[in-house]
Amino acid sequence: MEIYSIYEVATKTGFTAHTLRYYEKIGLLSSALRKGEKRRYTEGEIRLLKFMKMLKQTGMSLEDIQEFLKDGCLLENIDSAAIQLKKIQTRADILNKHLLLLEKQKQEIETVMNVTKEKLETYETMIGDLKNEK
Repeated sequence: MEIYSIYEVATKTGFTAHTLRYYEKIGLLSSALRKGEKRRYTEGEIRLLKFMKMLKQTGMSLEDIQEFLKDGCLLENIDSAAIQLKKIQTRADILNKHLLLLEKQKQEIETVMNVTKEKLETYETMIGDLKNEK
Protein backbone atom coordinates (compact mmCIF):
# COMPACT_ATOMS: atom_id res chain seq x y z
CA MET A 1 0.00 0.00 0.00
CA GLU A 2 1.41 3.32 -1.09
CA ILE A 3 1.36 6.18 1.43
CA TYR A 4 1.44 9.89 0.52
CA SER A 5 2.49 13.04 2.33
CA ILE A 6 0.07 15.90 2.83
CA TYR A 7 1.83 17.88 0.10
CA GLU A 8 1.60 15.01 -2.40
CA VAL A 9 -2.10 14.66 -1.59
CA ALA A 10 -2.58 18.41 -2.02
CA THR A 11 -1.03 18.17 -5.49
CA LYS A 12 -3.10 15.11 -6.45
CA THR A 13 -6.43 16.50 -5.20
CA GLY A 14 -6.19 20.25 -5.67
CA PHE A 15 -6.87 20.92 -1.99
CA THR A 16 -4.27 22.92 -0.10
CA ALA A 17 -2.45 21.35 2.84
CA HIS A 18 -4.23 23.91 5.04
CA THR A 19 -7.63 22.73 3.74
CA LEU A 20 -6.71 19.09 4.36
CA ARG A 21 -5.78 19.92 7.95
CA TYR A 22 -9.01 21.87 8.37
CA TYR A 23 -11.11 18.98 7.00
CA GLU A 24 -9.39 16.67 9.44
CA LYS A 25 -10.02 19.10 12.31
CA ILE A 26 -13.78 19.36 11.61
CA GLY A 27 -14.09 15.60 11.10
CA LEU A 28 -14.80 15.72 7.38
CA LEU A 29 -11.68 13.67 6.82
CA SER A 30 -10.53 10.99 9.22
CA SER A 31 -7.30 11.69 11.04
CA ALA A 32 -4.42 10.85 8.77
CA LEU A 33 -1.95 8.14 9.60
CA ARG A 34 1.11 9.57 11.25
CA LYS A 35 4.75 8.85 10.69
CA GLY A 36 6.46 10.89 13.34
CA GLU A 37 4.83 14.31 13.15
CA LYS A 38 3.91 14.02 9.47
CA ARG A 39 0.48 13.11 8.13
CA ARG A 40 0.26 10.20 5.69
CA TYR A 41 -2.63 9.38 3.37
CA THR A 42 -3.70 6.27 1.46
CA GLU A 43 -4.99 5.86 -2.11
CA GLY A 44 -8.49 5.38 -0.68
CA GLU A 45 -8.32 8.75 1.06
CA ILE A 46 -7.13 10.38 -2.15
CA ARG A 47 -10.12 8.89 -4.04
CA LEU A 48 -12.43 10.17 -1.31
CA LEU A 49 -10.89 13.64 -1.46
CA LYS A 50 -11.25 13.76 -5.25
CA PHE A 51 -14.94 12.87 -4.87
CA MET A 52 -15.30 15.54 -2.17
CA LYS A 53 -13.67 18.04 -4.52
CA MET A 54 -16.24 17.30 -7.22
CA LEU A 55 -19.11 17.70 -4.78
CA LYS A 56 -17.68 20.95 -3.43
CA GLN A 57 -16.95 22.36 -6.89
CA THR A 58 -20.55 21.72 -7.90
CA GLY A 59 -21.91 23.61 -4.92
CA MET A 60 -22.61 20.97 -2.29
CA SER A 61 -22.28 22.43 1.20
CA LEU A 62 -19.64 21.16 3.61
CA GLU A 63 -22.49 20.17 5.92
CA ASP A 64 -24.05 17.93 3.26
CA ILE A 65 -20.65 16.49 2.34
CA GLN A 66 -20.00 15.77 6.02
CA GLU A 67 -23.41 14.10 6.39
CA PHE A 68 -22.78 12.09 3.23
CA LEU A 69 -19.40 10.85 4.44
CA LYS A 70 -20.07 10.44 8.15
CA ASP A 71 -20.38 6.64 8.01
CA GLY A 72 -17.21 6.15 5.97
CA CYS A 73 -17.07 3.63 3.16
CA LEU A 74 -20.35 1.70 3.16
CA LEU A 75 -18.68 -1.19 1.34
CA GLU A 76 -16.31 -1.68 4.28
CA ASN A 77 -18.95 -1.46 7.04
CA ILE A 78 -20.63 -4.60 8.28
CA ASP A 79 -24.04 -3.49 9.49
CA SER A 80 -27.47 -5.07 9.60
CA ALA A 81 -29.60 -4.73 6.48
CA ALA A 82 -31.83 -2.17 8.23
CA ILE A 83 -28.87 0.03 9.17
CA GLN A 84 -27.33 -0.29 5.71
CA LEU A 85 -30.65 0.65 4.12
CA LYS A 86 -30.91 3.77 6.31
CA LYS A 87 -27.35 4.87 5.51
CA ILE A 88 -27.82 4.27 1.78
CA GLN A 89 -31.16 6.13 1.78
CA THR A 90 -29.55 9.10 3.55
CA ARG A 91 -26.82 9.26 0.91
CA ALA A 92 -29.33 8.89 -1.91
CA ASP A 93 -31.40 11.74 -0.45
CA ILE A 94 -28.34 13.99 -0.27
CA LEU A 95 -27.35 13.18 -3.86
CA ASN A 96 -30.92 13.69 -5.12
CA LYS A 97 -31.03 17.10 -3.43
CA HIS A 98 -27.68 17.97 -5.00
CA LEU A 99 -28.80 16.76 -8.41
CA LEU A 100 -31.83 19.09 -8.25
CA LEU A 101 -29.46 21.97 -7.49
CA LEU A 102 -27.25 21.00 -10.43
CA GLU A 103 -30.26 20.79 -12.78
CA LYS A 104 -31.32 24.30 -11.73
CA GLN A 105 -27.79 25.61 -12.26
CA LYS A 106 -27.67 23.92 -15.67
CA GLN A 107 -30.91 25.66 -16.72
CA GLU A 108 -29.59 29.01 -15.51
CA ILE A 109 -26.34 28.51 -17.43
CA GLU A 110 -28.24 27.52 -20.59
CA THR A 111 -30.32 30.70 -20.30
CA VAL A 112 -27.19 32.84 -19.96
CA MET A 113 -25.58 31.03 -22.90
CA ASN A 114 -28.62 31.67 -25.12
CA VAL A 115 -28.72 35.37 -24.23
CA THR A 116 -24.97 35.60 -24.87
CA LYS A 117 -25.36 33.95 -28.29
CA GLU A 118 -28.14 36.39 -29.18
CA LYS A 119 -25.95 39.33 -28.16
CA LEU A 120 -23.07 37.98 -30.23
CA GLU A 121 -25.31 37.61 -33.27
CA THR A 122 -26.50 41.20 -32.82
CA TYR A 123 -22.93 42.46 -32.50
CA GLU A 124 -21.77 40.47 -35.52
CA THR A 125 -24.63 41.96 -37.57
CA MET A 126 -23.73 45.45 -36.38
CA ILE A 127 -20.06 44.87 -37.23
CA GLY A 128 -21.02 43.68 -40.72
CA ASP A 129 -23.31 46.65 -41.26
CA LEU A 130 -20.63 49.11 -40.14
CA LYS A 131 -18.00 47.49 -42.39
CA ASN A 132 -20.39 47.70 -45.37
CA GLU A 133 -20.91 51.44 -44.77
CA LYS A 134 -17.24 52.17 -45.46
